[in-house]
Amino acid sequence: MEFIAPVPAAQVKDEVYAALDLARAQVVDWVPDRDAGKPAGQREVYRVLEDVHTLAGPRKRDPVLRVRRVLVHSAAHAKGQQAARANRLAKASAELDKLVAAAGGRHYKTREKIAARLGVIAARRRVVSCLRWHITEADGPRLHWHFDQEALETEAAVDGWYALLAGIPRTTAGPAQVLIHYKGQGTVERRYHDFKGPLAVTPVFVQHNHRVAALIQVVCLALLVFCLIERQVRRALGPQQTMAGLYPDNRRVRPTGRMILYHLGELTLRIGTVTDPPMVQITRGVQLHLLELLGIEVTRTRASHSPESAIFEAAAQTPLLGHTAVPSPPVPSSLNVPA
Repeated sequence: MEFIAPVPAAQVKDEVYAALDLARAQVVDWVPDRDAGKPAGQREVYRVLEDVHTLAGPRKRDPVLRVRRVLVHSAAHAKGQQAARANRLAKASAELDKLVAAAGGRHYKTREKIAARLGVIAARRRVVSCLRWHITEADGPRLHWHFDQEALETEAAVDGWYALLAGIPRTTAGPAQVLIHYKGQGTVERRYHDFKGPLAVTPVFVQHNHRVAALIQVVCLALLVFCLIERQVRRALGPQQTMAGLYPDNRRVRPTGRMILYHLGELTLRIGTVTDPPMVQITRGVQLHLLELLGIEVTRTRASHSPESAIFEAAAQTPLLGHTAVPSPPVPSSLNVPA
């Protein structure tokens, strides 16, 4: 069975990440979509290493499994963790300084009360592992504290690392390719969202399993068309893949299949007659833009160039005995597009 899954943080100790050599890690040739337009120096960089992860079953007699483990380092993730740690330390320092000033006062007259308050601060700001403190009672209770720099450096060595388990053979995909496959799961999850959202898949109550399978297949075909519409519009927009007019504030966004069909769903077709061809009524410019991106020719419909319509059109243009053919009045081009 082939799979890629993240490893729970509790199953990989910090000592494992701290012992890794980032210089030996392989740089992954992959750039997130959010960094595609940034300079090379500002893009997120991923590096990978590989080893073996041991999985033990819940029972002693269960066999021990050895699975590929890909250790991933993200530069952006590391920066985020560093910023979060600095924020925690700053808030903890401010609260601890207030406690130092209040020690020995009306609310913190005893050692026990100071220690209890200090424990609350350390737990809330998550600085238990690096906080060092002691209380002196020579001239009333006084609190002295500092952060252990060695402990902070140990935490910093773990920043940016996480692990993936892969059931894919090395001959099929290397560690870098495993990470790229894992990063593509967002697209799959978004299609599940479309499957349950715009396509509105609801519980099916039928009597036979083959009918359930048939209905799901129809919905999957609809999902395929849904995805192809979105891809065609984005490809036609060029490298930026953004357009204005989809939202009331006219901001530039990447069009989604749901938003495309929302705007095109308001198109209407006015049924024509023998002398008056059917008309596609366009009420907004974004509709015409989307049709152009999709490569749909709105000036011709199936009815307008069918053999029957050609016969009727020829008959309409042929003057009757004693009569003259009168052309139909023009249609305003601002609202109607001849079909």
